[in-house]
Amino acid sequence: MEKITITFDKAGNTLDVWFEKPQPCINEEVGNGIILKKDENGEIIGFEKINYLKKEKPDSVQSIPFEVAIV
Repeated sequence: MEKITITFDKAGNTLDVWFEKPQPCINEEVGNGIILKKDENGEIIGFEKINYLKKEKPDSVQSIPFEVAIV
């Protein structure tokens, strides 16, 4: 696994997480605003969370709460 890339799009209010370098992919919506990103072999290479911030307006965001655990 390469480094994980995380981006937040203020305009779209979406959080994108890539387990590999961002690339063209097949998207599969699985519910609750989650879209899986898959390569041509069907392997999951990332995901997107739609409407990531519910309370604030995305334009006013200066930082994003995010927690990482390594197990």
